[in-house]
Amino acid sequence: MEVAEQLRNLLQGVDRVVPESELMERLAEGRPLRVKLGMDPTAPKVTLGWAVVLRKLRQFQELGHTAVLIVGDFTAQVGDPSGQSEARRRLSADEVRAHAQGVLEGFRRLLLPASLEIRYNSEWLAALDMHGVLELTSKVTVAQLLQREDFRFRLEEGLPISLMEFLYPLLQGMDSVAVRADVELGGSDQLWNLLTGRDIQARYGSRPQIAMTVPLLVGTDGHQKMSQSLGNFIAIDDDPGEMFGKVMSLPDEAMPQYFRLATDLPETERESLIAALEEGTAHPGETKRLLGRSIVGLYWGEESALSAEVAFDRVFKEHGRPQEVGVFTIPAGTTIYLPRIMKEAGMATSNAEARRLIAQGAVRVDGEKVTVEELPRSALVGRVLQAGRRRFVRLQD
Repeated sequence: MEVAEQLRNLLQGVDRVVPESELMERLAEGRPLRVKLGMDPTAPKVTLGWAVVLRKLRQFQELGHTAVLIVGDFTAQVGDPSGQSEARRRLSADEVRAHAQGVLEGFRRLLLPASLEIRYNSEWLAALDMHGVLELTSKVTVAQLLQREDFRFRLEEGLPISLMEFLYPLLQGMDSVAVRADVELGGSDQLWNLLTGRDIQARYGSRPQIAMTVPLLVGTDGHQKMSQSLGNFIAIDDDPGEMFGKVMSLPDEAMPQYFRLATDLPETERESLIAALEEGTAHPGETKRLLGRSIVGLYWGEESALSAEVAFDRVFKEHGRPQEVGVFTIPAGTTIYLPRIMKEAGMATSNAEARRLIAQGAVRVDGEKVTVEELPRSALVGRVLQAGRRRFVRLQD
């Protein structure tokens, strides 16, 4: 593909490229670029939000470039301060390892294996001694760090900033030095980190990388960015019915962004749909169904997408249950802690999310709302447990 055509394709759906002229120069060199993406395994699932940047990385692969995926097993224990008004909770090494196992399958599902390098940044960061750390800190000034918006906000508000948080963007920059990145991808909230990496590469005598960011996908609430901690996410391994139902729950105003960032519809078709929505000539409900089929089809295939729509109609139009209800065996005991059952049955990602669903009145047993977290085992055996509108499981002995 001609350089200009490569550039046009790569810039689709992109927020910023710094500097864009250098990207064109490197594409013109005719060699495979090393395109880096760092992902800290701070949560167990790959969401549609993560998929936006992962699919951009795959696009580079399809053009003949090398994807260098950094699993931030070291930096995940430090905590990225990007967009944070307070320090993140530190994760243990065991938590990070467990999350990494969960997300790697999703990463591989989205990327081409032949031109993929997967590296763990503990490989070089854990080996840094005090001399190496001091050498790294000499590359950036405190004044530079305080130019960062989230740090500046916390300073002005009298909120604490730990020295460890200051180190995070420097450690991310060392990743770029270690893998010799030509380009680094990230969400729009990562631009400062990516540019810091560019500076650190130059100070270590490496050719500075190009920073490329993509927009952050909003969550199912339509307001905040998609986040597993907020519970407003759609995971790429959600079953087709769950995925379709979550898309159908989106606010109408979120549809244009989802069409642009979460589907692979041709640009002309996508923009025509968005224009019709904005002009009021398209029916929002029918357009959202198309969006749901497009997203489910991308991850599960067209047949599964159509089946998911039929199942959705059975639940919401006919007020019935899905034809296929999962089965879960209840553990022994006279009293059952419902949040644990919901988590183990895949109806919630954590006990906390399950408790939140119960408190919101979104959990039912055979159609009866549940308001407590513990129930007699006898009240559950043989019944259908429902969480939200789309998750059902039959409880058995």
